[in-house]
Amino acid sequence: MDWLSTALVLLVAFLHFYFLVLEMFLWDKPKGMRTFGLTPEKAAMTKVLAANQGLYNGFLAAGLLWGLYLSDLSIQRFFLTCVVVAGVYGAATVNRRILFVQAMPAALALLIVWL
Repeated sequence: MDWLSTALVLLVAFLHFYFLVLEMFLWDKPKGMRTFGLTPEKAAMTKVLAANQGLYNGFLAAGLLWGLYLSDLSIQRFFLTCVVVAGVYGAATVNRRILFVQAMPAALALLIVWL
């Protein structure tokens, strides 16, 4: 079970580094605009906000990797809980798809880490 929890925490960390790249560097590029359904105008207007959001996703990923590096389950649980809360909030306020892309993988990882 230890390898599974490590793999799931790594997956969630990878996803959040990917979100960082999408939001900080690709937001106003074709890949970012396609991913988030943006027009060039909307992407230009929201670019700074998206970069800030991407930075926070990077902090979540770094925290998860820190917890893995230290083999500290309480750190892993804390950051996974943060990801679940952020995903549920995003699903409720922005797009329901966030529940499946962000919150569910973190919730599964959190469950396995608890076990």
